[in-house]
Amino acid sequence: MTTAVPEDATTPVIREAVRADLLTIFRIERAAFPQPWPFAAFERFLDEPAFLVAESVSGPCPERSGTDDHCVVGYVVADTIPNHDHLLGHVKDFAVAENRREEGIGRRLLERSLSVLAANGADAVKLEVRESNDVAREMYESFGFSHRRTIPRYYSNGEDALVLVKDLER
Repeated sequence: MTTAVPEDATTPVIREAVRADLLTIFRIERAAFPQPWPFAAFERFLDEPAFLVAESVSGPCPERSGTDDHCVVGYVVADTIPNHDHLLGHVKDFAVAENRREEGIGRRLLERSLSVLAANGADAVKLEVRESNDVAREMYESFGFSHRRTIPRYYSNGEDALVLVKDLER
């Protein structure tokens, strides 16, 4: 299991997701998206090395359980898929608890997932983002993602998805 040492006591640790994280991940998912993934979808990705969580050791949590001060405050689900004799990374799902946004947690999760995908052989990474999600698009573009195509009416409300791709340096 990969564990990062936090920069300070308030910086979440980025680590691989485990089964015990799934309920909190699912609750963050439901709060973040109008079309949340079902719980079972997260179970299917548990063995993926790029299914990562940000675990807070202090600060506000989306929920508290017992006396444990550690809690999941964000996650990214990513994997690799074959693509013309290469591996393509795919960021499938990504969210940070609402009360922990604008702290750089999303940036740290994305940065680590890109590193894990590259270490697992991905030459490039793709993701889909709502056309109206300016905050996410700005972050992705700051990481070097560029717009490759648009998928019309991808979301249930008829909104288009932008497919963004980043080439990885390995």
